[in-house]
Amino acid sequence: MSMEATSGRRALVTGAGGFIGHHLVTFLKGRGYWVRGVDLKHPEYAPSDADEFRIADLRLANECLEAARGVDEVYALAADMGGMGFISAHHAEILHNNILISTHTLEAARRNGVKRYLYTSSACIYPEYKQTDANVTPLKEEDAYPAQPQDAYGWEKLVTERLCLHYREEYGIETRIVRFHNIFGPLGTWDGGREKAPAAMCRKVAMAKLSGDPLIDIWGDGEQTRSFCYIDDCIAGIYRLMQSDHAEPLNLGQDRLVTINQLADMVAAVAGVRIAKRHVPGPQGVRGRNSDNTRLREVLGWEPEVSLEDGLARTYEWVEQQVRARHAVDGVRGLSGLRSTAVA
Repeated sequence: MSMEATSGRRALVTGAGGFIGHHLVTFLKGRGYWVRGVDLKHPEYAPSDADEFRIADLRLANECLEAARGVDEVYALAADMGGMGFISAHHAEILHNNILISTHTLEAARRNGVKRYLYTSSACIYPEYKQTDANVTPLKEEDAYPAQPQDAYGWEKLVTERLCLHYREEYGIETRIVRFHNIFGPLGTWDGGREKAPAAMCRKVAMAKLSGDPLIDIWGDGEQTRSFCYIDDCIAGIYRLMQSDHAEPLNLGQDRLVTINQLADMVAAVAGVRIAKRHVPGPQGVRGRNSDNTRLREVLGWEPEVSLEDGLARTYEWVEQQVRARHAVDGVRGLSGLRSTAVA
């Protein structure tokens, strides 16, 4: 499908203060869209390119209704989320907040006559019983059922997928559903407990490089496996899916499986340092997870193009800059604080 500019369209991006939403706003602006960004906060690391940026609490129906006025398309990215450390410890908060955000945003789009609505789901919807082996069979879209997501985060995503399908059937709004598989890149959360494995690993290696201490902590034995998709591919895939006529859920991720230990070694190679791994107790999520991209290729005639090595190189460079800046301000105390929040 075409990736050419689409001037004259108006889009709402919820979660525009977050990592993927921030990048998506910039992408849509580059294709001629007028864009409204909405979030509880502005982007942390760079200004938003949105034509209009609203601070709003999308758990509230009236704020969703206002946010969705006068737009043709809604890209629904807003969610209370984080890495495994966060989502494994905040089930009630996540389920409460996200079901309100998702339900109110979709209904607001319907009431405002929005033509197309893209919901960002997650690979966390897939059942635990299909992810017990590190050498996992790649997950096909139909593997979602019988359902048994690991966490409340995954259950909410799966329920909202159903809501989107029913809204399309009953109200005619063209809903699209994308299931993300571990998206990473610059301008994302890299410390504080909500960061995901690639950013956490980049931070740990940068700390090792700057401090001269090669020891990094990894939760579990490090043999748990994942695939990781670079942000530029994620955004291109979102846009292609939104313009397609595919209404069923679709995986979006790389299909290259690596262990967390391998991820650490790859980041260390990018940084040009040697590391020593210390395996410590901590939440690890499912044992293995990988994306089956068969349907992605069939539906979009495309698949992610940026290699893991290239994506990690770009991400590490940015994260090291953040760590250096923190170190310059806080000195040794800053590095100590960053080490204490390490996750992966």
